[in-house]
Amino acid sequence: MSGGAVASYSDVQKAVRVEKVRIWFAWLCGAWVAIGVMVTTKDMKPWGTIAQIIFIGLGIAATVTAVRMTSAMNRRAERERRAVLGDDYPG
Repeated sequence: MSGGAVASYSDVQKAVRVEKVRIWFAWLCGAWVAIGVMVTTKDMKPWGTIAQIIFIGLGIAATVTAVRMTSAMNRRAERERRAVLGDDYPG
């Protein structure tokens, strides 16, 4: 993509796939850390309960964010597909 060339649909598709994997891998790593913290602090009253509530809220927020980012990537791929293949192409 040097020299100002327009990215092909295949390049965009590959980039979207890589970014989706990065998004969900980061989500999985964050969930793993959160579960570890919750398991470690579960017997520390009341801090364990507070930590669990905080991490549940953060987990929900992270999930919503990951889904929105993935949806944005899908929309970008769809725009590029339409630009390359035309609006009448099925799919």
